Amino acid sequence: MNYACNIYLQFKGGFLKKLISIITPIYNEKDVLEIFFNEIEKCFVKINYEYEIICVNDGSTDGTFDFLKTKSNKNDFVKVINLSKNYGKEIALTAGIDNANGDAVIPIDCDLQDPVSVIPLLIEEWEKGFDVVLAKRVDRSSDSFTKRYTSKIFYNLIDKISDVQIPSNVGDFRLMDRKTILALRGYRERSRFMKGIMASLGFKQTTVEYKRAPRVAGKTKWSYWKLYLLALEGIVSFTSLPLKIWSYIGASVAFGAFIYGAFLIIKTLIFGIDTPGYASLMVVFLFMSGLILLCLGVIGEYLARIFIETKDRPLYIIDEKVNFNSDEK
Repeated sequence: MNYACNIYLQFKGGFLKKLISIITPIYNEKDVLEIFFNEIEKCFVKINYEYEIICVNDGSTDGTFDFLKTKSNKNDFVKVINLSKNYGKEIALTAGIDNANGDAVIPIDCDLQDPVSVIPLLIEEWEKGFDVVLAKRVDRSSDSFTKRYTSKIFYNLIDKISDVQIPSNVGDFRLMDRKTILALRGYRERSRFMKGIMASLGFKQTTVEYKRAPRVAGKTKWSYWKLYLLALEGIVSFTSLPLKIWSYIGASVAFGAFIYGAFLIIKTLIFGIDTPGYASLMVVFLFMSGLILLCLGVIGEYLARIFIETKDRPLYIIDEKVNFNSDEK
């Protein structure tokens, strides 16, 4: 009995390698995948950990899925989730997290702008007892000036108005241990801003800094319009200030109207009635109409998300899973 117990403790504490789940959402990235897999393999040759790469094919149309299936048939560590259509990166990342079995999980883009060489640094901090290890970009010179500038504006804005403190220059690239992932799986909202959701979890955190690299191949799938929509999602999902602010705007406009009305009454009593001006009337009318429509637009953004949530549809539909055991999620 004691012998069996000792064997169990040795096996549990010393001989079993910890499993790291690498999660990468993929949309039309066939050109870069071979380089990505080679870099991951080189990285884990140097460190004493088991690993799996969970590739979430998000409706690619360039032969990415066929390449991933071929790769997974040759390599047990490559696992593929093929979504039924293109859901977007936030949902694809969620699908990967839902199916990860590692002791720690690392989301990373396959374009290698987030260098694979940072992964051992993340693991090192995790082994010190941190539940979440953030990867912070301290040099983004590989990004365009417009992207860097708009990103800075967004993080400054959301830091001031959000109920959750979202770290600046920190993307999805980070390490999260098992208990953090289990907590993250409980967040099932359909309008998802993963950086905000992950920031809201808490737990013991630290940061590793790195220099962002250029893409090794292919072209980015993120247009400025998509980045704007993602930023809007983050603001609407993590603060109600846009709704509250209209109470103050309405009160200010009403107070101004009261003052102006009092001025007109006094003016009429003293100087009599003069001919009203068409131009000034139209200016006031158009200004108020614009405010009302803008207010309705803000309300509509929140109402649309309530509508989406009440439908209670699945976050995603998986068409096929490759290299997953039957007992795995």
